[in-house]
Formats: sequence, C-alpha cells, structure tokens
Amino acid sequence: MLLPEPIAGGAGHGLRAAAGALIGLACTGYISGVVADAPGTALLMAPMGASAVLLFAVPASPLAQPWSILGGNVIAAIIGVTAARYLPNALLAGSLAVALAIAIGSLLRCLHPPSGAVALTAVLGGAEVRASGFDFVVVPVLLNSILLTFAALLFNNLTGRTYPHRAHAPQHPHPLGREIILNDEDFEDVLNDYGDRLDIHPQDLRKLYEELRGRADKRRAAIARARGMWRRQRLRRK
Repeated sequence: MLLPEPIAGGAGHGLRAAAGALIGLACTGYISGVVADAPGTALLMAPMGASAVLLFAVPASPLAQPWSILGGNVIAAIIGVTAARYLPNALLAGSLAVALAIAIGSLLRCLHPPSGAVALTAVLGGAEVRASGFDFVVVPVLLNSILLTFAALLFNNLTGRTYPHRAHAPQHPHPLGREIILNDEDFEDVLNDYGDRLDIHPQDLRKLYEELRGRADKRRAAIARARGMWRRQRLRRK
C-alpha cells in the first residue's frame, strides 16, 4: 500500500530520462567551466540537478518548459542576490527570496520548482556567491540554465519526445453527442502510448474526463431547454 503506482512508460522511460540527465548535466557543467575561463572545473549549480529531473523525466510538464527554467531561475537569482544584499538576517532573506520567487514566477508564468533552490543558494551559498553579487545571475545561473535547456531540446527531440511541449488537437475527435464507454485500461494505454510523458495518474485523468463530460452534458441540456423555450414562444406568437 505504501508503494506508488508505476509511472507511465515503465523502466524504459526512466532509463531514457536518466541518460538525458547524465549527458545534459555533464555537458552543462563542462561547457560552463570553459565559458567561465575555468577549464577542468565543473561549474554546475546544485539546483540544476532538480531542473534535469523535470526537463528529461517530465518534458511535457508546464514547469519544465524553456521559459519556466530560464525565466524562473534568473528571476529567482536576482531576488536572492537582492535579499542577501539588503537583509542581514540570512534566514529571513532566504525565506523571503523563495516566497517572492514563487509569487513572481506564478505571475509571469515561469514557475519552476528548482528556482526556489536557486533563490536560496543566492542567499546561503557562502562567501564566494555573496562576493560575486549580481554576476551570479549570469554565471552560473543563466549560463547553466541556457545550456541545460539546449541539451534537453536536442536530447528529447532526438529520442522521440517533443520539446518544448506543444499540445495537439486529437486527429479523430468524437462528437459530444456520441456515447463513449471507456475503462481504466483505456486511460492507462493512452498515457503509455502518448509521445510525451504526462505527469498525471490514470485515475486522475479518468476523473478529469468524467467531470468534463458532466459539464458538456449540462451545457447540452441547457441549450436544449433554451431551444425549447424559444420554440414555444414562437408558437404562442403564431
């Protein structure tokens, strides 16, 4: 009972994501070191590990899209550096930085969970991070984010995953008036066959479908009532 349900895609999906994270992080760290004129040094922030999980394991998630990682991480870094500079209490500065990163990221539609760690790193990252000031925003935050996003773009598309994710309309949509009978296996099969890994449980997908179907039925009934009233009014006028 304590074990979670198996993820859609099975072990193959996990191995593909692991390979992508390995290649993406290694390339990001190495190239960042070269660009920063520190060859042989892996210039890689710890929050990039969390970003890699999203970009390679759930590339279809809204939290894993390019604007989410680039905008979210840069904004979080700016907030963190500013908080560290003007608030002497590190605990208060770090907590406020993460809170503001969440709030602004939500408003600008670039919410990215690892950005919270970026904001906290800017405050609690030590003397070297504090000494770099706003340069920290560019190197390593922006540099790491760009390189990892580019690695995800190449790897995901070369291995059969669309990234950035684009929602596609169904090729054979069913009319709303047609009765469709679906079982649990249908939802599981759709998630397993879907080109991009969707971060949703089959039961949640079924619940969403049932709620949408219920709304459509209510709308259809309301339209039918309105048409009936209109017809009765026309008959009375005659």
